[in-house]
Amino acid sequence: MLRLSIPVRQALSRLTLPVMLLASLGLILAGRADRHLGDMLRTGLDDALAPVYRAAAAPVAAIEQDRGALGSWFRLHAENLALTKQNEALQRWRAVALALAAQNAALKSQLHFVPTPTPNFFAARVIADLGGLYARSVLVTIPREAHDIVNAIAMDGRGVVGRVVQSGSRSARVLLITDLNSRVPVAIGRHGERAIMEGQNSATPRLIYWAPGDPPREGQIVLTSAVGGVFPYGLPVGIVRYKGRNDPVVVPFAGLTRLRVLRLFEYDTQSAAPADPPGNPSHP
Repeated sequence: MLRLSIPVRQALSRLTLPVMLLASLGLILAGRADRHLGDMLRTGLDDALAPVYRAAAAPVAAIEQDRGALGSWFRLHAENLALTKQNEALQRWRAVALALAAQNAALKSQLHFVPTPTPNFFAARVIADLGGLYARSVLVTIPREAHDIVNAIAMDGRGVVGRVVQSGSRSARVLLITDLNSRVPVAIGRHGERAIMEGQNSATPRLIYWAPGDPPREGQIVLTSAVGGVFPYGLPVGIVRYKGRNDPVVVPFAGLTRLRVLRLFEYDTQSAAPADPPGNPSHP
């Protein structure tokens, strides 16, 4: 291998740019003087570089389409970067969750908190959605061992559907929260302001008996209230919307128009009586 001295390499590095500029200028002048010569030079250059382009086309296409070893490497590299960021975020959230869990345990210890007993529940298939005394109710099948489940709470995967009003040996009728005969005590918003959710035989039951001077606000979450001893506190019901001035309604979370399978919960609401929102101990 030819070894050049340091002065020669320095001289070559200094001459590279001027030589390239002169060569470029010469090619431009030649192309201006003779267009045919310029076309010949470009065609010859394309012909000379065609094998190089052909050889590089496959790897470039593989990278662009995530194929082959290079494509897999780039894909794995991108996934690795994404997983690294996700892992860092999860680590931060884990620290937050541990801190909140410790704080929650400390607060429960200070308040002598007694957790709500886990309710008995079972799944029930909807076999009819009309009939009986109510305009909006569904008939569900129940297991043979389930007896006298009147006032059991029916929910789908997202929210409260209603409560059982009639129970037999093999079936039960669930009164939906949208029925005209339905009255559900509810707690609204973060502070659990109380009201009554009244069915209207429409898709959106309305809110009545809310606190004067403190109407429900658009977008507030509506939960069940323990007032009345039928529903426990805190089951998700829906969200507040306004149909008109001073006419708040609740858009239910539950998919009441496509009920197929419900879960019926038998809450011991007497033992779960303390389930009222903190900071709102008075009854309406």
